[in-house]
Amino acid sequence: MSAAPSGTAPTTAIARVAVPAPMSDDDAELLALAQELLARVWRDGRHEVASAVRTADGAVHTGVHLEGSCRRSSICAEGVALGAARGAYPGERPLEVTSVVSVQIKPAGRFRVIAPCGVCRELISDYSPDATVWITTVEENEVVPVRALDLLPDKSRRAW
Repeated sequence: MSAAPSGTAPTTAIARVAVPAPMSDDDAELLALAQELLARVWRDGRHEVASAVRTADGAVHTGVHLEGSCRRSSICAEGVALGAARGAYPGERPLEVTSVVSVQIKPAGRFRVIAPCGVCRELISDYSPDATVWITTVEENEVVPVRALDLLPDKSRRAW
């Protein structure tokens, strides 16, 4: 294992998430891209989560968490990836995300697929309620797909 600069993750030592059996090849690509991005840019307390999203036309967009000195200025990786996806299309075309995979590096030197925070759950389901969001279950520690809207039971639906 090569030494990493202070505050960076040693890219060769981080255990990758095995592709779960139910994950499609397209979603496995998102998982790989998110892990590659985070391995490259991770900084403790600054850039700790990466996300990859696929839009209905098959395009992939990524984002990384940006921690601000004032917590309210922080931006989640999912929001950055969704913003990148939105910016790639003309204004009249709706944003339609089909899949979302987000990863974090755990203190034990392992990647982990994580569920979006509550704000990102709202954001994803506002734009693409039927998107597949990959999460790790609490009880079984298993990576599974969940429909975005199902992450927010009884969500108030906003008419755009």
